[in-house]
Amino acid sequence: MVNPTSKHIAAIKAALFLAALLPAVRLFLFALTDRLGANPIEFITRSSGDWTLYFLIFTLLVTPLRRLSKWNWLIKLRRMLGLFAFFYASLHFTTFLWFDHFFDIDEMIRDVVKRPFITVGFSAFLLLIPLAITSTNGMVRRLGGRRWQWLHRAIYVIAPLGILHFWWMKAGKHDFAQPILFGTIVALLLLSRVYWNLAQARVQKRAASPTPT
Repeated sequence: MVNPTSKHIAAIKAALFLAALLPAVRLFLFALTDRLGANPIEFITRSSGDWTLYFLIFTLLVTPLRRLSKWNWLIKLRRMLGLFAFFYASLHFTTFLWFDHFFDIDEMIRDVVKRPFITVGFSAFLLLIPLAITSTNGMVRRLGGRRWQWLHRAIYVIAPLGILHFWWMKAGKHDFAQPILFGTIVALLLLSRVYWNLAQARVQKRAASPTPT
């Protein structure tokens, strides 16, 4: 799989797509068979929120894996992973808007302003929207590669906001095990980018410096 063919990559994408849908299918089946527990809204909210974080982490993981393994084809999976992060974030937000507020926008806005952990989560969701909208090849061409890259670096803000949202949500029960784990993983993934960028800058600086004679 070092250099898979286009057919192999298409098969990998299809398998990844089906696997990424499984949590949503599970929720749907649980709803049909009345297995969402005593608090179905909380079950859906927690599950969709968890999977949003998982897919944000998977998306951030692509570049370090590609650099370490030299499997450049992994970059072709990143868009799908990012879109599934948006899909589960949308499910998470829709549950909040629909079941918690019954589409009462004014009440929802008051709740967002009143509770900081919701403010942070809502901000992360809003930042995800332009990333999802501009995920197509056509939008890359319209924006230009450099502008598109700058826009999609918003994920470096979105992921920490998601962790903070999760942390505050768990703080009420003093249950910090998962937020610490997720936060540590995200921090390592972001620090790896800082390290590689600094290393690349040093290499470019050496290349630009005149060789002493």
